Amino acid sequence: MSLSVSPCHDRALWDTTVNQLAGHPQQLWGWGETKAAHGWSADRVLVAENGVVVGAAQIVCKSLPLPLRSLAYIPRGPQTVQGREIEVLEAIAGYVRAAHRSVALSIEPDWDAGSDVVRALPGAGWKASTNTILIGRTLILDLNRSEDELLADMTKKHRQYIRKSGREGLEIRRVVRSEIGACLDVYRLTAERAGFGIHEDTYYLDIFDNLGDASPVYAAFQGEDVVAFLWLSTTDTTSFELYGGMTDEGERLRANYALKWFAIQEMKARGVSRYDFNGLLNDGVSRFKMGWAKHEDQLAGTWDLPLSPFHPLFSRALPVAKRGMQVGRKQAGRLVGAVRGVCAAR
Repeated sequence: MSLSVSPCHDRALWDTTVNQLAGHPQQLWGWGETKAAHGWSADRVLVAENGVVVGAAQIVCKSLPLPLRSLAYIPRGPQTVQGREIEVLEAIAGYVRAAHRSVALSIEPDWDAGSDVVRALPGAGWKASTNTILIGRTLILDLNRSEDELLADMTKKHRQYIRKSGREGLEIRRVVRSEIGACLDVYRLTAERAGFGIHEDTYYLDIFDNLGDASPVYAAFQGEDVVAFLWLSTTDTTSFELYGGMTDEGERLRANYALKWFAIQEMKARGVSRYDFNGLLNDGVSRFKMGWAKHEDQLAGTWDLPLSPFHPLFSRALPVAKRGMQVGRKQAGRLVGAVRGVCAAR
């Protein structure tokens, strides 16, 4: 029997389904609400067989100029009953083709790169893409392990700095909404120092409000001053680092070590089983992340399913937009400008 796909308009039902299927925080209702307030739209669908849900996907769509119409994107999804992934993807692709007429369906699922389902994607028509939004190479801690086991897996320097920063008299705790502004001040300083772009403050406040308890923010305080912060999102099974930053004084105090260990302990106490550091690159931040364990993880990466004969045009335009290049023709300029918005999905 073929699978049925139906939109879900019930927030409680949706988040319950995501958690029951061990889904990712970027599949929660509140994440879609935030994207919908900032240039995307959100469509949430349940995939069922004989009335029993076997999969679900939060699809965020970005409008594009004609003839492309839109890009449909599933961040760290879909979530499915084990073994039904390819069937669920096929059903979702049919729905997206009919409901959104998108140029492509792009996915970055929370699946191991070496899994059978990822190996099956090419045979189902999916194409590996370098137009990545969420980095596949990452570090995921198994929080089912004991604290002693987690500490033993770190570098000696990390254990030393956790102890050192823990002796600095810092107050480390979860922040309330009125303190988010101080965290964002630190984030702006961090972005300026490291040379990366950030959103306007309203974007982060929307995340905080829309995700609620599923998006805790922790900070290290020296007196009344935030010297480091770490922003997470979490489902019942997976925690995912969103943002973080540190002042020069926080760096001197090694505040980020005690802060991150505190967040890991909090997630472990919550019953979460996976702690995802959200991407590894070849930079200083990634070297800091890699000291927390002796392994790294490779997720599925980015996969596209072309849904339109204009997909090659989109594939050429997206890398240009990501590089911020200017093009001469007016039509191409509009295309690149619209596609550039795809690159800001995080």
